[in-house]
Amino acid sequence: MIFRHTARNFNPDVATAGKITVVEVEELLEIGEIDPNSVHLPGIYVHHIIVNANPEKRIEQRTIS
Repeated sequence: MIFRHTARNFNPDVATAGKITVVEVEELLEIGEIDPNSVHLPGIYVHHIIVNANPEKRIEQRTIS
């Protein structure tokens, strides 16, 4: 599991502390496709994987009236 940007600050700690960790990914990779040093959350902490190839990426925008 690789976290991007600010998600690297808190998410790995929360995932390792939880009883069950559910991971939503855009793509599953074969073993050896990425550098092991790039992995931020080892698979031992992942209990369920959900593949969502086209996630809806909502960005909240602050509006001022």
